[in-house]
Amino acid sequence: MTTDLSRSNKAPWYGRVWDNLKRFPKFLAEGNSNPPQVSGEAAAAFISAAIGGITMMVSHHLSDGDKTKTIEQKLLALGNWIPGANNPDPMWGNIGSYTGKETMLLIGWIVSWIILHQLLKHKQVKAKTIFFWVISLMTLATAMCWHPLFPYLPLI
Repeated sequence: MTTDLSRSNKAPWYGRVWDNLKRFPKFLAEGNSNPPQVSGEAAAAFISAAIGGITMMVSHHLSDGDKTKTIEQKLLALGNWIPGANNPDPMWGNIGSYTGKETMLLIGWIVSWIILHQLLKHKQVKAKTIFFWVISLMTLATAMCWHPLFPYLPLI
């Protein structure tokens, strides 16, 4: 019976690359005397990033659907800390209320990260659960960017 090592010496170059890739994560944990025992903290980080995207898209649709433009003005005031939010020079452009939507993304991301971190820090979360929530939330945020969908499904 041949081992992977002896087989990889006779294998073509792509077979040797594949054999090395199959062993990839193992060397990352070698020598670590205290490997993580739970994945809740990583789950909180990944899922909170997707929640931030949802927060940005909800704030976008709320400001877009507001006829009085008060939400857009509040978002502009919220994101005024970002350079270029109110640029008087037409050559360099004016980002406008998008800076507030970016700020809402940051707020949604950080707040959800803090909450999820506290809820999941001592729990083991399966990778497929993390994958499901990240893909589902990112798909929803992407669908919210797709303008033909939302004239028929307004948020307000």
